[in-house]
Amino acid sequence: MTDLPNPRMLLLDRRGPNLYVTLNNPERRNALSGEMVEELIEVLDAIAPDRSVRTLIMRGAGGFFCAGGDIKGFKAGFQADADPRAIAASNRTFGDFLIRLNTLPQTVIMLVEGAAMGGGLGLVCVSDVAICDQHTRFSMTETSLGIPPAQIAPFVAERLGITQSRRLMLTGARFKGEEALKLGLVHYCEGNAVGMETRLEEVLDQIDRSAPAANAATKDIVLTSRHTDLSDTLDMAARHFADCMLSDEGREGVSAFLEKRNARWIVRGK
Repeated sequence: MTDLPNPRMLLLDRRGPNLYVTLNNPERRNALSGEMVEELIEVLDAIAPDRSVRTLIMRGAGGFFCAGGDIKGFKAGFQADADPRAIAASNRTFGDFLIRLNTLPQTVIMLVEGAAMGGGLGLVCVSDVAICDQHTRFSMTETSLGIPPAQIAPFVAERLGITQSRRLMLTGARFKGEEALKLGLVHYCEGNAVGMETRLEEVLDQIDRSAPAANAATKDIVLTSRHTDLSDTLDMAARHFADCMLSDEGREGVSAFLEKRNARWIVRGK
């Protein structure tokens, strides 16, 4: 079992195969400070190779998902004599974190309550499953501050498509859960917090039936297909298939199917 770090800005709760990560700076509406991002990277690096961790569930403390970047922390970068290269490097660190989260072998679920603004909306865009309630507020507010949504822009465009992404980024339009569902930003929009928890349990039951290594391979195939030649992608997919078929997990899955029983990786039993 993975030894998890001991972060200051995050709450970690390991429940069997699921790791709950709570952004824990409610006084600043869980804004993504440099320290918080560094701690998140440490968590991702710790669990990435561990197939016993099958799902990462992220939410915000205090009923508020994430207000985006830590504007107070940015203030030093707004000074006229600041080094633009240092600002760019700091901004790029957030992009590296988004890449790590987007390509994490585990299934990533976002529970989006209260609001997801700016970089918080970017977090939603790199989830595998996103659940919000109808009152959750969303917006990309960066341009109203005189800055672009630099690191999240490619991930938002991939999630929502170019047309809607341009509209939302260039207007800073605010919208709520039901529109987020229509846009494809989230997968489920529930009526309240109870509904969100019920939906989460349903999704976890579904993930429980999927083999951990097979899920990791599937995610790799899907993400690789975005930027790799089709023939090369299919070659890579064939290698993943062979590796999984010959693995203990693959043998167990086939045996469980033929014997009409649950596979050994099913822990929730539903």
